[in-house]
Amino acid sequence: MLINMTEGTAEFRVPGLSEPCQTWYKVIGNLEETSKTPLIILHGGPGACHDYLLPLTDLAPLVPLVFYDQIGNGRSTHLPEKAGDEHFWTVDLFKNELGNLISHLGLAQRPISLYGHSWGGMLAIEWAATSNATNLQSLIISNSLASMEAYMIGVANLKKQLPLDVQAALDQAEEKQDFESPEYEAAVQVFYKRHLSLYEPWPAKEIRAALEWLTKDSTTYGTMFGPSELHCSGSLRNWTSIPLLDKIAVPTLLINGADDEAQDVAMQPLFKHINKVKWIVLDNAAHFSHVDQREKYMMHVRSFLET
Repeated sequence: MLINMTEGTAEFRVPGLSEPCQTWYKVIGNLEETSKTPLIILHGGPGACHDYLLPLTDLAPLVPLVFYDQIGNGRSTHLPEKAGDEHFWTVDLFKNELGNLISHLGLAQRPISLYGHSWGGMLAIEWAATSNATNLQSLIISNSLASMEAYMIGVANLKKQLPLDVQAALDQAEEKQDFESPEYEAAVQVFYKRHLSLYEPWPAKEIRAALEWLTKDSTTYGTMFGPSELHCSGSLRNWTSIPLLDKIAVPTLLINGADDEAQDVAMQPLFKHINKVKWIVLDNAAHFSHVDQREKYMMHVRSFLET
């Protein structure tokens, strides 16, 4: 079956910038010729870009899909001069960008569903809890977290299960605040192979795509998160969604992997406080569950969307 695909950019004006930004997007399916509810896909990182989530095109026969690169990376406007500016790189900036894209695509008055992976899940939660989400029909939060505190509790437990020499390298980097040494990078890779993705051979093309974008331009990730998934020193370090969760009224699907860096402790408050919620934990899967267990993952997402 031939499925239509279009690409474009949405002009996004940001206060304080002399020129408007451009948000690049790709639509798989035809938004105008179907009454099916489109699924807007929010990538993680921040700054990992849409590429690593392209396995979600498996869902294209079911619903139209909207992929996009958040500003700061990928095919959207890069702003390296804003590196380290925590007042610029905020959750509200990306909520506004999402709202702008929805309006640009003519979806502001039409039912939509949101899918967010990792940081994208955090963003989806924030947007779903606002008064702008009146047209939201359903929500999928994948491999994400309710608060940074809960996430770091899970990561600390996972670190204790690493080989002792790897733990020592991580601890030494934390103590010295030196996150660029070969020893630290090697230790992080050990963690990633256990908790980012279990796919063999490592790295899968999706993992490689995400890591390459973060390497090409680390502006958003470095400013908002930090040097790696194990150390959050950026503007998200105190982030929590827990006070917002009871405002989410739509059916919500939670997914994570049993070996996920987003451990159950990070997801549990979402299950506790969102009213209409279902939670799937996939065995033999880590943070990129959609890669590690692609068939099972898509089955659960498809079933949720059809319901």
